[in-house]
Amino acid sequence: MPKDIPTSIAQLIGNTPATIGMKKAAILMIALGEDMSSKIMAFLDDEEVSDLSKEIALTKVVPPEQIDDVIEEFYNMMLAKKFIAKGGLEYAKSVLVKSLGPERARKIIDRLTKMLEQSSGFEFLTKIDPKQLAKFIMNEHPQTIALILAHLDPSHAAESMAQLPEDLKAEVAVRIANLQDISPTVVRTLSKVLEDRFEALSSYNVEVGGVKSVAEIFNRMDRVTSKATLDRLEKDSPELVAKIRDMMFVFDDIKLLGKAAVQEILKKADKKVLTLALKGADEDTKQRFFENMSKRAVEAMTEEMEYMGPVRLKDVEKSQHEIVAIVRELDEEGTISIGGGEEDKFV
Repeated sequence: MPKDIPTSIAQLIGNTPATIGMKKAAILMIALGEDMSSKIMAFLDDEEVSDLSKEIALTKVVPPEQIDDVIEEFYNMMLAKKFIAKGGLEYAKSVLVKSLGPERARKIIDRLTKMLEQSSGFEFLTKIDPKQLAKFIMNEHPQTIALILAHLDPSHAAESMAQLPEDLKAEVAVRIANLQDISPTVVRTLSKVLEDRFEALSSYNVEVGGVKSVAEIFNRMDRVTSKATLDRLEKDSPELVAKIRDMMFVFDDIKLLGKAAVQEILKKADKKVLTLALKGADEDTKQRFFENMSKRAVEAMTEEMEYMGPVRLKDVEKSQHEIVAIVRELDEEGTISIGGGEEDKFV
């Protein structure tokens, strides 16, 4: 995969309140898998990683067709950005209409145009799927609904408006058409009230599966980045970080497993991969493996480590991730228990 793809996706996610929506960004990260997601997160700032991690944790099971739509949407946005860089907005419009058709091209251009506009105060609403947004605002006063939709990009507003009852839809349309200049103070006040209300509703949606996805992504980041990001996220969401850390399992944690668990890992692990993984491990972790191997096997592995000489850190970490994947497989099968400590007790 070209090196510029993680960077391009990260740039779109960084501007996502005005383009795709953090919810869709989370779906994309889940679809791309932990390895690619960790590479993309490396190009985001702390706040963006924090927001995206929260959204991944809140994301439930996603239908395959929705995943396909999100991937296609990001792909089209990446193409559109390239067209704008090459020939400007008008050139991008022309190319997109020819390749995608007027309707799909218009939606993309709406989002790109919104990126260039000044902040409206309702950016958090772009994180919500249009259908969910319609339900969220349906019971508000028609004037309030009109004000909200008028501050969203036309495509998002149209999709949300389509979900409203016919009578309400008509009244909101008239009120949008008749909107006059609104005080920035009123807009900010309304935005704050709605955001607080939405966060209160969303706080009950944390799913174990979602937290697991975040933990898997952090497992694949380098240790310095993952620790720094978790420390920052902990200031805003200590409970979420506690759940993430509970589900994270790194290579050095193997030394905390019982002998039977380590022996199961040795049965499944490729010897070359394990040797490279142990090359960069601490002495306690090495000893945990060595004490469950024959003296001859330990001598052979030690000699192989010395013969390797200096090795690249990323190669060591890749091998350690492979061993951790085996540990997780064994845990899911019920063969071992990651939370079992030194030795599980039975009654």
